[in-house]
Amino acid sequence: MSSLFAWVSRATGRMGKGLVVTGILAGLSSGAMAQKLCVFDFLGTAGDAYGMSKDYALAMQRQGVDIELKAYTNEANATEDFRNGVCDALLATAFRTRQFNQAAASIDSLGATTVLRKGTIDMNATYEVLRKLIQTYSTPSPLVKKVMVQGDVEVGGILPIGPAYPFVKDRSMSTVEMLRGKRIAAFDYDKAQAAMIERIGGVPVSSDVSNLHTKFINNQVDMISLPTLAYKPLELQRGVGSKGGVVRFPLMIVTYQMVFRQAKFPDGYGEASRTFWMGQFDRLLQLIRTGDSSIPPQAWIDVSPEDAYKYTLLLREARLDMAQKGLYDKRGLKVIKRIRCHVNPGDPECATKSEEEWK
Repeated sequence: MSSLFAWVSRATGRMGKGLVVTGILAGLSSGAMAQKLCVFDFLGTAGDAYGMSKDYALAMQRQGVDIELKAYTNEANATEDFRNGVCDALLATAFRTRQFNQAAASIDSLGATTVLRKGTIDMNATYEVLRKLIQTYSTPSPLVKKVMVQGDVEVGGILPIGPAYPFVKDRSMSTVEMLRGKRIAAFDYDKAQAAMIERIGGVPVSSDVSNLHTKFINNQVDMISLPTLAYKPLELQRGVGSKGGVVRFPLMIVTYQMVFRQAKFPDGYGEASRTFWMGQFDRLLQLIRTGDSSIPPQAWIDVSPEDAYKYTLLLREARLDMAQKGLYDKRGLKVIKRIRCHVNPGDPECATKSEEEWK
């Protein structure tokens, strides 16, 4: 594994030239039976995730692999069907796919890819960290494949869907201190969320990605964290109302991840699949920015430079603690730290061995 980290350091310097995989795509075996990809999308067949999956299926068909799509509006059901063999592949949030590959899901760790500069989160730099990381994991290399495979499951792609911003019922809840005793939605299948909420004195309320918005709208929780892409489809303005808002400090970048059973697909499929999804990065980034623009300007709540620095350290300390407890993958965090410091070498953390040398 250590050789992978050395390779990451070399590779990040070459990424501007682009990474193109053609031989693997051309070499995929043809004539295989259709494989079922189960896609979680709030909007079912009308959503962006399903729409992009149709493009994916077409691209793989051109390479001789037939993909049959099945849409799910319930993520738990999609995940369970993949686990039980009903689906040969799954596209869902990393919160669900973490069980199949912990290293890849490290991207969705608290504050792992965010870059703080001059007292504010630099979103362009943050997306550059994300781009380089996904490029690293999309590179055809035995070292990368070793990380992308866990048991009989391989990661077939990583799709960013945007920063998870805190949506609050009251604008006074824009500081950590004011969250003490507040009800905050936490996915019961992501133990790190509840641990973080308890760390700041909040009250975790068990939720699912399929119902946390209704709990927010119905005043069952005081805060949720979601990408802005969810604002209009899930009618979050009903929960924000006239007193609430969206805190302009991302807790993490949320990703969708595709995983598949290796035995159901031809050799080399993972590299071809990851390359396709890497090619969708700019398209996804545009969707994210469209989601950001859907938030009314008056709904945003800005964070002071002092608080931004404090919260960044808080997330970093929580990330380290959760990795030590086994809730986050240390290998994945080490790769992300290397890339984060490649993009922002002036950060004081880059002079330390934090997230690189573990006790």
